[in-house]
Amino acid sequence: MASKNKHNSSAKAGIHNNTHQDEHTKWSRRSFIQALGLAGGGTMMLANNAITTSKASPLSVALANAENDRILVIIRLEGGNDGLNTIVPVYDYATYANLRPTIKHPTNALYNLDADFAIPNYMTEMQAVWGDGKMKIVHGVGYPEQNLSHFRSTDIWASTADLYEEPTGWWGRYFEDLYPDYLINPPEIPPAVQIGNVGNLIFEGNNNNYAFTVANADQLQNIAESGGLHDVVNLPDCVYGDKLLFMRATANTTLFYSQVISDAYDAATNNANYGTGDLAQQLALVARLIKGGLGSKVYMVSLGSFDTHANQLVRQQNLLQDLSSSIKAFYDDLATVAMDDKVLGMTISEFGRRPYENGSEGTDHGAASPVMLFGSGLNGSGFVGTHPDLNTWDENDNLIPSTDFRDVYSTVLTNWFCLDPSVVNTILLNETYQDLELGFSCEALATPDFGDTTRLTHVPVYKNNRVYIEINMPVTAHTVVRLYDMLGREIGVLSNSLLFEGRHTIDVQNAIQKRLSMGQYIYRIETGGQFYSKSILIK
Repeated sequence: MASKNKHNSSAKAGIHNNTHQDEHTKWSRRSFIQALGLAGGGTMMLANNAITTSKASPLSVALANAENDRILVIIRLEGGNDGLNTIVPVYDYATYANLRPTIKHPTNALYNLDADFAIPNYMTEMQAVWGDGKMKIVHGVGYPEQNLSHFRSTDIWASTADLYEEPTGWWGRYFEDLYPDYLINPPEIPPAVQIGNVGNLIFEGNNNNYAFTVANADQLQNIAESGGLHDVVNLPDCVYGDKLLFMRATANTTLFYSQVISDAYDAATNNANYGTGDLAQQLALVARLIKGGLGSKVYMVSLGSFDTHANQLVRQQNLLQDLSSSIKAFYDDLATVAMDDKVLGMTISEFGRRPYENGSEGTDHGAASPVMLFGSGLNGSGFVGTHPDLNTWDENDNLIPSTDFRDVYSTVLTNWFCLDPSVVNTILLNETYQDLELGFSCEALATPDFGDTTRLTHVPVYKNNRVYIEINMPVTAHTVVRLYDMLGREIGVLSNSLLFEGRHTIDVQNAIQKRLSMGQYIYRIETGGQFYSKSILIK
């Protein structure tokens, strides 16, 4: 097997390097605009106008009733973390060592979690987290026919669709149903907060990003401390300073949620030693916002890059030490206000690495890798699922996943956030997945009555240089559709009539009967006391 490994590794190296560079370039193109500053950030200017309180849709009522005080923190190990050197299979150490003669962890450099699995002994703080009963490890997580592109596989983990390209994320679909009139009638707090992960689909709906997203922790720190992203005081006294003041003030006013974030930050302090790592800085901010009562349900942070094609031992050690110490400090911090059982931490990574090392003291893109979960709500440490067989590989020389990543998502939605399984299926693109024994349940919480979750659906359609709004009515009802510009001014009424059950199409340019300038607009549908809104682009 060793000679086969070396042959495959060298034969595929050239092809892999070219593909690897191309897909990194593609990812950079998508994330470029977001990397310049903020994405999402709440709503458009229309959200600042006086609005009529809307009656919630049946599904949004059901989702809101299901809400509890539980929080999820997603920790993305960006680049594809090598699972075999994170959770070492000591039950078959001989095979592991043969596959990795240069980059294996020696037995005297391991800390045994049990008789079968160990972690590197440099993850000192993680040993304490395990010993305190705040860690579970799900073996062999992935999906069938693993895509080895960072770009595509990240989209699959975010969207949950592996057979086709889905433009929305699993949390984006959840929030889209929870807040159908989000653009005009947003919640008082950001549904989600995202640090980094630019270009990621996870909070994307059909027309909105539902996360308050910053490119890095420094941006969030500025907002938390001052209520705005940019300094508008310490500017030069000249024409350039005047222009800079205008641009910065304009940018600051578009951050709909900046003040509530600042208020939550000011209401709490950190009470743990986080250190200076990149992830440590992010989790310290998240802990302070949680303790300060921000109320957001989901946070997403990132650590990377785990794309360890070369010099893996040093690079991965630095990253895993940051992960280990940051997780320990984060839960110690939350424990000071008895919130460590309310916050579930979960690692994700677009893929694992190959079971054998390459010729550069690293590993190439692979498949199955563990998902680690953290928090007192897990009710004890342990392992979940079956570890992949080190001697059985797929046609690409990769370990075969034993747990579908969507099983983890489904369990979190069903047993952590207590959503009805039928609603979870919708969020997961009408597929049903297996619940895992992760140690938490909804038995002690009130079970919501979801009732009738039938709701109106609508989507902009662009074809033949025209813009249409397609509305699928669940029942016959009088419906009004209005068009607004991005300053919140009503442009006109697109439809005011009785719409029968079924699909209806509105030609925006014909219905408005006036010339529309190129740019972004918002349409709002009112029917049965319920409101739905999305943005459209007139070209």
